[in-house]
Amino acid sequence: MGGLERLGIPGPRTRDRVIDVAVVLAVGVASSVPFINREPGAVTALGVVANLATVLPLLWRRRWPFGVMVVVGAAAMVVSLHHRPGQNLQYAGLVAIYTLASLGHKRWQRIGLLVVILVTFPPASLLLKHNDLDEFMFTFLLPVAAFLAGSLERSHRERAAQLERERVSEAARAAAEERARVARDMHDILAHAVALMVVQAEAGPVVVRTDPDRAERAFDAIADAGRDAMVQLRRLLGVLKAGEDRAPQPTLASLPELVTGTALLEETGVRRAMAPDTEVAVYRIVQEALTNTVKHAHATRVAVLLDWSDSGLELSIRDDGIGGDVSAGGHGLVGLRERAAACGGIAEAGPLDGGGFEVRASLPYLEGVS
Repeated sequence: MGGLERLGIPGPRTRDRVIDVAVVLAVGVASSVPFINREPGAVTALGVVANLATVLPLLWRRRWPFGVMVVVGAAAMVVSLHHRPGQNLQYAGLVAIYTLASLGHKRWQRIGLLVVILVTFPPASLLLKHNDLDEFMFTFLLPVAAFLAGSLERSHRERAAQLERERVSEAARAAAEERARVARDMHDILAHAVALMVVQAEAGPVVVRTDPDRAERAFDAIADAGRDAMVQLRRLLGVLKAGEDRAPQPTLASLPELVTGTALLEETGVRRAMAPDTEVAVYRIVQEALTNTVKHAHATRVAVLLDWSDSGLELSIRDDGIGGDVSAGGHGLVGLRERAAACGGIAEAGPLDGGGFEVRASLPYLEGVS
């Protein structure tokens, strides 16, 4: 139970469950219309079971959209062929199509669904003798509309997630730049204080014998400058560490959330232990590569591959776009090489022979792990 539920406020999961139950009830009511005013012999056990099989699986549509689509689709076909009783409009099928288009985990599942709709539904409409325009819309145009609506919802959700990631990234980058600016200012102040201490200390041995009063003032000035330097040093260290205490550093467990809606994540081999800074490096390399892809590559497919080999983690981020500027400094791809090198690894980036762009990195495991 999340914090909102503990406070008595429905959280997202609770709202989703309520919506799913409401959808099932609504579809169930609509699907029960053919049972009304039927003669006893017109309703068969197969018809009842098939109709229920088109409705009840919708309770699990968010968790298993593809499986629910298969079950509902098969049951809907039985209902359409059996006609005892049949359904003029497969409401459950429309909901399943919308859900798979919106929440389908694999790209091939969504493409396969669209192909099935476009290729099989028109002849199925003729087979079931839906010859007039209204029947044809029920069996073909409405499923297409449901698929398009689900795809549009998915696009809006992915776009919102991408904008949120960019907002968080830009806010973090702006904060880092501001900390760096303040640190530079404090560095200048600290350097001035230390230089003053050096000048006073060098003059001390000369005046201590000839002018004790002046020497005493010099030593007082050194002490004051030293105290000021300590204050500035503590502030400088506080500024440099300010960003570290705001949130936990990302780990490998954070990768699925990072790539959701942007790339396909694949792993091969057995996962090994890595140093915390190396896990952060993996996350940042993937993050920067995906940002570069979204902003510059105009790619339609992106894959993040983690190969847990015997010698270390082989990381690859590939896309089918035009690539980015490999020579970009600062927060660009060159920065990935520096981040990998800091962990004892290497990173490089460049175009692929068959088209597309790839960022590659080899990173070591935790010392003593093989």
